[in-house]
This record gives sequence, C-alpha cells and structure tokens, in this order.
Amino acid sequence: MTAEFATAIEREVARVIDGKTEQIRTVLTVLLAGGHVLLEDVPGVGKTQLARAFAVAIGGTVHRIQFTPDLLPSDITGVTIYDSGQRSFQFHEGPVFSNIVIGDEINRASPKTQSALLECMEEGQVTIDGTTHVLPRPFMVIATQNPFDMDGTFVLPEAQRDRFMARLEIGYPDASAELAMVRSRHTNAPIDDIRTVIDLADFSRHTEASRTVHVDERVERYAVGIVRATRDLPEVRLGASPRSTLQLIRAAKASAYIQGRDWMSPEDLRELAPQILSHRLVMRDGGANYDDATEAVHIALAKAPVPPISRVPATR
Repeated sequence: MTAEFATAIEREVARVIDGKTEQIRTVLTVLLAGGHVLLEDVPGVGKTQLARAFAVAIGGTVHRIQFTPDLLPSDITGVTIYDSGQRSFQFHEGPVFSNIVIGDEINRASPKTQSALLECMEEGQVTIDGTTHVLPRPFMVIATQNPFDMDGTFVLPEAQRDRFMARLEIGYPDASAELAMVRSRHTNAPIDDIRTVIDLADFSRHTEASRTVHVDERVERYAVGIVRATRDLPEVRLGASPRSTLQLIRAAKASAYIQGRDWMSPEDLRELAPQILSHRLVMRDGGANYDDATEAVHIALAKAPVPPISRVPATR
C-alpha cells in the first residue's frame, strides 16, 4: 500500500511525464531521502518538465540553471555586492536558493563551476566570503546531461558524480503514451494543470518520519555486502564509495516509507542498487558504458548473500 501523499504527488507528476511510473517513483524516493538525481538522456524526453512538476506538486520553488562554458560559480551560488546607500556589503542569492534546482547540461560548464555545487549538495549550505547561508528545505539538484553529445563538454569528476544519490534515464515514451501526449498538448501545457497536493512543511514531516524506518542489523550488513562486492569485481577499477552505502540505505528507507512500511527489507536495497550504485563505478575497460556498470552491480547483488527477513508491513 503506497502512502497517500506519495500517490498524490506521483499522480500530479504523471500529468507531464506519460508512462514513466518507475522513474517518477525513484525521483520521489530520492527527494524524500534528501538526495540528488542525475538524469542522463537525449533532449526532449521531459527531464526539465519532470523537475518543474515535482516543485509544483510539493509547493516548492524551482530554478533552472543553463550550464555553459562561461558560467561562473557566483552565477550559481550568489554574490556579495557593496551597497553604497547602506554602506555595507549585501548578499544576493543565486538560483541555487530554491527547493529544486535544475542543472541543465551540467557537463557543459567548467570543473570550477561544477564544483560550486559540491558544498550545496553535501551540506545544504553555501559559504560566500566566509559567511554560511543555509539553503531551503527540502533541497534537491536534478542535473541533466546528454550522454550522446559530448563535444565541448567536461566529464563530471568522481567527487561530483558520487554526490548524486541516483542516476536515471527517462527514455522515449511508448507509442500509446506518445500519442496521448500529442493529443493532450495541442492547446495547453500540462505543467499548467499541476496542482500543489502537499505543502513544504508536511513534506518535511514525511522526510523526518522516513528516517525513523527500522533497519535490521542483518539488512545493514547486506547493504555493506552489496557495496563491498562492487569493489572486488575484476572488471571494476573503482568500486562504490562508503558514501554510496549510506545513500543506498537512506533511499531504501524512503522507498519503504512510500510503500507504507515502517521497516526496510532486503528487496528495497535490491530494487534501488542499480540506480544508486552504477554511476559511481569506474570500469577497467575505458570503452565501458553505463550498461556495463549496471551489469556489474547485478553481479555484485548476486554475490552478496540475502538475509532472511520476514515481517508484516505496517500500513500508514
């Protein structure tokens, strides 16, 4: 049984992203877990609309940043300017001060500019001229990049990729969903019809409640076993980090909460592991792609013994 608030959010977001139930659920899971999402896909499949729909559904703010080679770190975080009238320096917030930040084509900005997001994503704050400014809650970066057009781009460093809780592909809609999209968008944009179904305060309460989901010690050991198994594969040069273990558990707890349970199962980990771990692996074969990394995660899952956990789920 899915929690009512989750069903309501998913229903609204589905108005603009037809036939992508699994992707919508994963983004909601990451948002509830306090993580960030990397969307790697071709243009025109609804990446930006997905982010905007989530912001509206939870009553939050959203800013879009178009990453380009000439973008500066201060264009993201903000800048301190001297106000001659008040004879003091005033901080002017950048677009990162919103609940959902859309980083469009993040790999087209320089590494220096990309690094401006590191503190924001890890600590939920921005430090400018020695002063720390706290970002709104909830806070999520949804970054996009086109994996097929790499001309003039900068590869995301491992430290940056590791801060994204999940990596997703939206993919093309099937024929029926694409036809429904064409018929429904002659005169209006579906994003205009999205309703706010929960306010930020209520969503934050659900976020806090999801963190209280019980995790059995055997499930914790299973999560560690999955991640460590990625480091022992011969085809993997750099396995998943300890941060990924924490993020895998956080995401699995949020997933269990969305499904109306107050306990986490091994299956929650297994379902999310490919999205949480694959983008963090560095393969020994320089020509390996994301599919190869995903296959490596499935091999790691097969190697890690699944603990026998049986509990009756509690409904919300």
